[in-house]
Amino acid sequence: MAQQGAALQNYNNELVKCIEDLCSKRDDLQRQIMVEEEEKHKLQNDIRVLSEKLAKVNENLAKKISARNEFDKTIAETEAAYMKILESSQTLLNVLKRESTTLKKNDTDDLRYEN
Repeated sequence: MAQQGAALQNYNNELVKCIEDLCSKRDDLQRQIMVEEEEKHKLQNDIRVLSEKLAKVNENLAKKISARNEFDKTIAETEAAYMKILESSQTLLNVLKRESTTLKKNDTDDLRYEN
């Protein structure tokens, strides 16, 4: 019976040691979990902050693109109007040259008839 008691005590000691090892491994794992959860919360916060910044940048970018498009439209309209002014100026110049030539010719003809 003493042998059985000693064996039982041996088993009990091994069982206690195994349980202690498992508890130690569990505690180590729990510390790792806490560190990673802390990292996870930090990353989630970083993502939230970056998402807010991205939204603001996108909003500002959209406003600036809209303003640039308005500039493009105004420039195009102004250039078109300027081209019309140039065409009108050229037409006016041609008319004035033709009229000037006609007037000079009429003046020359009038001078011939007077002599």
